[in-house]
Amino acid sequence: MTQDDVKIFVDKDLRGARFDRSTLAGAVMRGVDVSGLDIDAPWLAEGALLVNGVDVVPLVEAELDRRFPGRELRQAKAPDDLRAAWAALERAWAAAVDRVLSMPEGAVDVSVDGEWSFAQTLRHLAFAADAWLGKAVLRLPQPFHPLGQSHAEYETDGFDMSVFATEQPTFEAVLQVRAERQAMVRDFLATVTPDLLAESRPSAWWPEQHVTVLHCLHVILAEEWQHLRFALRDLDALG
Repeated sequence: MTQDDVKIFVDKDLRGARFDRSTLAGAVMRGVDVSGLDIDAPWLAEGALLVNGVDVVPLVEAELDRRFPGRELRQAKAPDDLRAAWAALERAWAAAVDRVLSMPEGAVDVSVDGEWSFAQTLRHLAFAADAWLGKAVLRLPQPFHPLGQSHAEYETDGFDMSVFATEQPTFEAVLQVRAERQAMVRDFLATVTPDLLAESRPSAWWPEQHVTVLHCLHVILAEEWQHLRFALRDLDALG
């Protein structure tokens, strides 16, 4: 990008503006009013975010770790630490399920601001386990459960979407497949060894790229923690 390509906004009123799936990487804001600014950046930890000259990323990450005990283990490398990380996730999600079940009927299917509902989130996490453990690590011939929730962009990449159900399942069915996939990860971690963690596998979506088994597990852990945060955020909005 050349200097001529840079978009410059001077004395503009962007109050209430919303940016979805957009990039503001490298954007510079000077003399701006940011009161009430709401930023949700799942990959925040991969870069820096300067506010008045202070990189706030370490502060945000520390606060998220405080709010979500066990999240600090999402990049764990030793088998025992990975098992502890998964146990913490199971406890956190169990509490979230109990919370949504205590809410008015139908809350599990409510979408907030166009995001996935609670039920869809659990379906996506089943899909993530199928992709990164069932497909990438275990190399199962047909790893995907029909109730999994995939990303729409996979359809344009030639992924066979016909394996997934087209009708909305009951929440009881969602909870069942979710429990099965949680058990699949738990059982794998129960016997995993450092040597197995270091083995190479074709990436779930880019088979020409090879990654370690540990990397695949880290993707699952990252998906779990990010979507737990999203789900609780939306439950707070539902009140």
